[in-house]
Amino acid sequence: MSFPWAEEYKPQNPFMRWIDDRLPLPRLVYGAVGGGYPVPRNLNYFWNFGVLAGIALAIQIVTGIVLAMHYVPSGTEAFASVEHIMRNVNQGWLLRYAHANGASFFFIVTYIHIFRGLYYGSYKAPREMVWLLGLVIFLLMMATAFMGYVLPWGQMSFWGAKVITGLFGAIPLVGEPIQQWLLGGFAPDQAALNRFFSLHYLLPFVIAGVIILHIWALHIPGSGNPTGVDVKTAQDTVPFHPYYTAKDGFGLGIFLILLAILVFYAPNYLGHADNYIPANPLSTPAHIVPEWYFWPFYAILRAFTVDFILPAKLWGVIAMFGSIILLFFLPWLDKSPVRSGNYRPRFRQFFWILVIDVLILGYCGGAPAEEPYVMISQLATIYYFAHFLIILPILSSVERTLPLPNSISESVLHGEKQEAAPIGSGSTSAPTVTA
Repeated sequence: MSFPWAEEYKPQNPFMRWIDDRLPLPRLVYGAVGGGYPVPRNLNYFWNFGVLAGIALAIQIVTGIVLAMHYVPSGTEAFASVEHIMRNVNQGWLLRYAHANGASFFFIVTYIHIFRGLYYGSYKAPREMVWLLGLVIFLLMMATAFMGYVLPWGQMSFWGAKVITGLFGAIPLVGEPIQQWLLGGFAPDQAALNRFFSLHYLLPFVIAGVIILHIWALHIPGSGNPTGVDVKTAQDTVPFHPYYTAKDGFGLGIFLILLAILVFYAPNYLGHADNYIPANPLSTPAHIVPEWYFWPFYAILRAFTVDFILPAKLWGVIAMFGSIILLFFLPWLDKSPVRSGNYRPRFRQFFWILVIDVLILGYCGGAPAEEPYVMISQLATIYYFAHFLIILPILSSVERTLPLPNSISESVLHGEKQEAAPIGSGSTSAPTVTA
């Protein structure tokens, strides 16, 4: 998809035109997110969540910078510095709760964004690079969130760091040296806090950089859409602004209202009470769990309980990382020429089974490591890998799909007549429709 009108764009304001002639930033913004970026006209509200993820990252960066001004990454002072932020810093409690709950909302919108991509085939050609960069962002988010969870230096922070870094110790030969290198010693302490704090501060800016690449990669083929049909005429598109900026603005309003409700009325609902107890290496919590957004992967880790050729712990580590790495190969595992789940009846059924499976894994990951949760985790883990490695490849070969619409306009107008305009004609006005 090309954007010839973006190249011809000239600001009307003399000052902006002066800037654009010397630094074409207004032209770039217009072509990227303004009226110069044509978007399929049939996008639904599930396409809001990419923008919401960007807003969530901005909230995390702004609140994180202010919190970093008052935080002390010290084994003896970290917990007290967090309490100082909560009690003594002006609006410190608001910043801390917005940052902690903002991380949860960041993962909520990202998970919805990922599952939207799975349902509508956003990983299929020619958007493989968009999908791969999105997964890189997800991995960076997980690393950033884990290190941020350690910083308050409560009981769950300390023992979470102990357990998660201990996973690397399961790797034969090099595992223990890697674990000691990550921690800067044999157990989480001052060195680990310094490292985690510096990386937790740095990685959000790395995420922002990868998001720019993600958007850049998206602009080359253009946005996907619920039908999975390629844009064929200018009639299939509308300008991003004002149509989708208004739609995203509505979604943003709902997002901020929900975040405000959580921050003001239930700020600790998604946290763990043990993290308000200072870290004590001599007292192990009765139930060690990571943050809720890691629970599905934690359930996969704990699903392996029997040594078979390799130690069970190593199998769990391989499966946990494999459950994410597997998604990188999804564009080549699902070879169906039809992108959207709307036109793949069998795929749609298995997709919702996958959603339920992941929710079950999440519930089991937050439950104690005892029966029946372990057995349920094992069954859910088997289905998770079977879905991507067995079911999808078979479905893409044998599934009978529904007929696709001839164009995006046809799917929107349902047979009404429309005046088609060739792509690249330069028109950015709203489509004209006659009954």
